[in-house]
Amino acid sequence: MPSSVIKKYEYRPGDKVLAIEFVSGAIYDYLDVPEETYREMKANIQKGVFFNQHIKDKYKCVKVRSASVPGGKTHHGN
Repeated sequence: MPSSVIKKYEYRPGDKVLAIEFVSGAIYDYLDVPEETYREMKANIQKGVFFNQHIKDKYKCVKVRSASVPGGKTHHGN
């Protein structure tokens, strides 16, 4: 089942980084995420729910790209 908030994600095991691209266009790298957490997310049918319960506000993150807004402009606000 596709997520309504997560467009795609990938895990870099060497760095323990979980990169998540949201449907808004924003991309965040979540740092020091255990591979087991990534596997659990991958196996979970509700990616957005899993993200909110087990990743958001639990791991430090770095914004890679801001959200896109209609017209090809980038949203820089919160």
